[in-house]
Amino acid sequence: MSAYGTFPGSRPRRLRTTPAMRRMVAENRLHPSDLILPAFVREGISEPIAISAMPGVVQHTRDTLRKAAAEAVEAGVSGIMLFGVPADENKDARGTAGTEPDGILQLAIRDVRAEVGDDLVIMSDLCLDEYTDHGHCGVLDEHGRVDNDATLERYAEMAQVQADAGVHMVGPSGMMDGQVGVIRDALDETGHEDVSILAYTAKYSSAFYGPFREAVGSSLRGDRKTYQQDPANARESLRELALDLEEGADMVMVKPAGPYLDILYRVSQAVDVPVSAYQISGEFAMIEAAAEKGWIERERAILETLLGIKRAGADTILTYWATEVAGWLRETR
Repeated sequence: MSAYGTFPGSRPRRLRTTPAMRRMVAENRLHPSDLILPAFVREGISEPIAISAMPGVVQHTRDTLRKAAAEAVEAGVSGIMLFGVPADENKDARGTAGTEPDGILQLAIRDVRAEVGDDLVIMSDLCLDEYTDHGHCGVLDEHGRVDNDATLERYAEMAQVQADAGVHMVGPSGMMDGQVGVIRDALDETGHEDVSILAYTAKYSSAFYGPFREAVGSSLRGDRKTYQQDPANARESLRELALDLEEGADMVMVKPAGPYLDILYRVSQAVDVPVSAYQISGEFAMIEAAAEKGWIERERAILETLLGIKRAGADTILTYWATEVAGWLRETR
């Protein structure tokens, strides 16, 4: 009874009284196995190279990548998404280095497979942007536009060489129409039926990719608005989702994560396959920068954003904090 009358019998605060009480009634929990570590490996370097806009993230050497993969396994992380960074002189208009059996990404896949075997799901970025001298995700036609169908032929070749190298799962990120189906056929026809596909189903043309461009040494001229999704659109993501599932996607992804939690929720409610979300470089950089200034509590902010992504429907989350956060979670179990 208060001076203003009688409250109803239900008081939600009763279930918030102690840490143990809050843990007991928590509706969502993060686990190390929810996390996937994106990692960059650069051709021709002898020491890791720091990425200025992403504190603590580096372009790995082949040796330090093996170590990072082993640390991820030890922390309980479920997967690693590999991005190859070729030497500038090995870039060309068709992204040839991306389909060479001894290209940097294929070597990295073999290295990680030799280091951790099946203890980590080894995933590979299947896209041409790191390897082209123009920085686009596909080959260009005579007018300088990305040629969708010619690009699909290159993706089929990439799928085969990545599978030959030992990858468990490919992640086609170029947002070409029909890419999942072409890649599925290419894998099946070359005896790689067990290699799965994580479809970048809703990949938006976002301002938050900026630091990633440094991470992969991007040569991009122009933008990717003609093939990545328009941030204004939501229903379009469900159309992309239906197509990817029809073409054989084993898992689907929303990217970026934080600005598109509404899309993530819609996707998660519409499917019966696992859903991933990618907490991208700009999301990472903002938190690190604000924490460095003392404006937010770093660990709390990181965990809150990841929990929000999980709550919105993600089964797995790609995050550059994967190994660090997995360590925190193991310590508090």
